[in-house]
Amino acid sequence: MSVETTATIASFGGKLLKLKHKASTTNCDMAFNLFLPPQATTSSSSKVPVLFYLSGLTCTGDNCAEKGFFQHGASQKGIAVVYPDTSPRGLQIQGEDDSYDFGSGAGFYVDATRDPWSKGYKMYSYVTEELPKTLFGAFPQLDSSRMSITGHSMGGHGALTLFLKNPGKYKSCSAFAPIANPINCPWGQKAFKGYFGDDQQQKWKEHDAAELVKQWKGPLDLLIDVGTGDNFYKQGQLLPENFVKAAKEAGVDKDVKLRMQPDYDHSYYFMATFADDHIAHAAKHLLS
Repeated sequence: MSVETTATIASFGGKLLKLKHKASTTNCDMAFNLFLPPQATTSSSSKVPVLFYLSGLTCTGDNCAEKGFFQHGASQKGIAVVYPDTSPRGLQIQGEDDSYDFGSGAGFYVDATRDPWSKGYKMYSYVTEELPKTLFGAFPQLDSSRMSITGHSMGGHGALTLFLKNPGKYKSCSAFAPIANPINCPWGQKAFKGYFGDDQQQKWKEHDAAELVKQWKGPLDLLIDVGTGDNFYKQGQLLPENFVKAAKEAGVDKDVKLRMQPDYDHSYYFMATFADDHIAHAAKHLLS
């Protein structure tokens, strides 16, 4: 599938590309951002690894690319960063624009099974299958054998669940303020009820990191940052402790690092502060 470049922007010695393509999983045009570090824009024949960054509620592929400062560390390490959108756009499903936490901008990185959302809200398949295939087909300088994943809030939920559901697909995972136990928080309950239905509790658990980690086998090296001043953390939307408790009960918590960062909130100020740490975490695995 062809990819159209709509803008090319110099950033930290590399290039930030604004791209779009026709996606079959979501039945619409999907826009995304791609940062190519300087190592990918030279004549070198070596390929660069890729970090997928998943955004949170209300966001697009632009937000973190413009405010998260991932490009700084990625440029130094020689890692490409992909910033997908968070949901399909313009499917004209009744109610898709009614609220910030469901529908447009809130795809939750699941494949909806309940009508009418099943007609295009398939962000799990888009991020894990169609986008990588499209990306690596269009950019031969990217190494498809070296992928990692990270994300923020709803995207932190996406990063954790996609990593845990696909052992070996991603070299590493980290998250900022993830919705770590969605079956037990209002955001997750609203999304899963809408996309799956009230009677599909097993399906809910299949997209809950605190449930998935109970089945994990082998080592688990995760970096999770949460701000103590995060209002959504205080409201019980994130529940990172539930994830760590489940990992501990499963005996895989040894390298699960939950860092509670004093005073930081849920914003991109928080993410930009610790972006280099998350790039370094990915680089440890991608460049080993």
